[in-house]
Amino acid sequence: MGLHIVLFEPEIPQNTGNIARTCAALGATLHLVHPLGFTITDRQLKRAGLDYWHMLDIRHHDSIAAFLDAHTDAPLWFFTTKAKHTYADVTYGDTAYLVFGRESAGIDESILVEYPSRCIRIPMRHEARSLNLSNSVAVGAYEFERQQQFSGLSAEGDLHRLVWPSATQAQ
Repeated sequence: MGLHIVLFEPEIPQNTGNIARTCAALGATLHLVHPLGFTITDRQLKRAGLDYWHMLDIRHHDSIAAFLDAHTDAPLWFFTTKAKHTYADVTYGDTAYLVFGRESAGIDESILVEYPSRCIRIPMRHEARSLNLSNSVAVGAYEFERQQQFSGLSAEGDLHRLVWPSATQAQ
């Protein structure tokens, strides 16, 4: 159950590190589908996730085919600029796998045509190619959490009143 973020063959360690941090903050499972464009020990990857790695549930898959074969009954949602419906048009159940492709090429169309009703997009200007991968993941992940009423997440914070010396006290 819950939110699963799936990255098909990510290429940029900083993006994956930022996504790992988002997954840790939400309690989402991160699926990394190999081959990766970096090593998991990459300094830039670790720096982006910094102090959140101990909170992360991360799973590795040898290939896209292996991931898809292992998740035939999973509620997969493919984020692509080629979709006709937006991420906000769908109702996610209490479990969702949000799938994102490589930074340079997205998800291969041979996969997308197998799941046409599961392809969704983030609206943007026509002349914009795409959003940054970590931004796209955050948009999709927080829509899932919004639909779950942010269940299990801290949804309010506390302001701490700072006492500044008044102008007369400073003199």
